[in-house]
Amino acid sequence: MERLDVLKSFKVDSIRVKIYETILSVGQAAANFVTSRINKAIDEKGKATIILATGASQFTFLDALKRDNSIDWAKITVFHLDEYVGLSENHPASFRRYLRERILDEVKPGEFYFLNGDVNDIETEIARYENLLKTNPIDVACIGIGENGHIAFNDPPIADFNDTKLVKVVELDQVSRMQQVGEGWFATIDDVPKQALSLTIPAIMNAKTISCVVPEERKAEPVYKTLYGPICTDCPASILRKHPDTILFLDRYSASKLPLDEIPNSH
Repeated sequence: MERLDVLKSFKVDSIRVKIYETILSVGQAAANFVTSRINKAIDEKGKATIILATGASQFTFLDALKRDNSIDWAKITVFHLDEYVGLSENHPASFRRYLRERILDEVKPGEFYFLNGDVNDIETEIARYENLLKTNPIDVACIGIGENGHIAFNDPPIADFNDTKLVKVVELDQVSRMQQVGEGWFATIDDVPKQALSLTIPAIMNAKTISCVVPEERKAEPVYKTLYGPICTDCPASILRKHPDTILFLDRYSASKLPLDEIPNSH
């Protein structure tokens, strides 16, 4: 069993931050937290609705979550954050395929709603998904932070803290597209779609609880900006500091640019 000793625990504005030694510990700690919130929702209202993120940063979290036998997945509805426009759900980089293969086919949730980026009528798909989000309030949003500070595919050039939509078509910036190449989802940047369907920032902030899993040194700069930069769309994730129930789970590498010696521990 991976040790879950917290190296540091503190708050910045409303966001709680927990730093662990390894990426395995980060994933397990986040899974424990998300499980507790899921089970609390089920105890209170008989069901839970969650959002699951994708990407390499979520591997250990999803692995730990699906191992937890205390979750009654039949009572859970699952949404996801984003999907490439024009990409088949069978493409290796499809987020629908990622979620099916990494967790959903194994745990078999009661309901799961995918964003279909390869439909002919994107506006109808957006309306469908927005309606589902409105009728299924999110108990827990499980997200990450991109190398450019994005949450979902709300990249800095298009991020809007006051968006009137819950879902929209977004243009992906160069940093975001290069991250997909760097993680191995595409061979070259020319292969990465230029557009995606994405939940907006208000859609994410509407969640009752947010669990944000951000390991690895390549995320150290956006983590620093999230916590200590201005709350602005230059680093979209900075808005998480205004959410009333968010935990940011870091490993020692993603936390490497934080002024840890100056921060007292808190619980």
